[in-house]
Amino acid sequence: MSNFTLSALCLVVTVALYFANKKLYRRFRALPLMPLVFTPLLLVLMLVFGHISYQNYIGETHWLLWLLGPATIAFAVPVYDNLAVIKRHWLSLSSGVITATVVAVTSSVWLARLFTLPDEIQRSLAVRSVTTPFALAAAGPIGGQADLVALFVVITGVFGMAVGDVLFLRLSINAGLAKGAGFGAASHGAGTARAYELGPQEGTIASLVMMLSGVVMVLIAPLVARLMF
Repeated sequence: MSNFTLSALCLVVTVALYFANKKLYRRFRALPLMPLVFTPLLLVLMLVFGHISYQNYIGETHWLLWLLGPATIAFAVPVYDNLAVIKRHWLSLSSGVITATVVAVTSSVWLARLFTLPDEIQRSLAVRSVTTPFALAAAGPIGGQADLVALFVVITGVFGMAVGDVLFLRLSINAGLAKGAGFGAASHGAGTARAYELGPQEGTIASLVMMLSGVVMVLIAPLVARLMF
């Protein structure tokens, strides 16, 4: 089997597994069965036991990664439909985005240094709290590795979505806008999907915060590289 055929087959299997996983998750709402958790696990097992290299897998499957950009921009549609809410809370949203971005970067790097993790992991962890297209763009000036960045972003998103509701309950946070902002800032795409399950307003705020956090991260990436590395 040629490399192109194998890569194309991996693309078809990836899409088929994802849609099958979504159907399974609609029936059984369990965290281990979430598409962002279960599908990657199945794909890793497929690569390991099928002796398929990452280069062969990503050869044609990289188009799925490219689609993350347009998918992220699509979140701007509900944001535009709710401009009135955004204008009313612009100050709290702006200050919250800046604070969340700074805290996420500094805490990630300092904790990585506390555990004496290698430099490339520290740089890759610095951008873990923004959605993948923005994280990959910000990783360039900082010196993060694209593969590690993508992995850390997915782990952050899934973990944040999984524990978000529990944290809001423990902290007695009941306001829908606050929940949406928290999900968008801390767990980007996965958190935004969870926010839309809570309600359209929560999802809209999560979308806005996710995009603003990504833009802020890209803009401050050179400064982060200079101050922290």
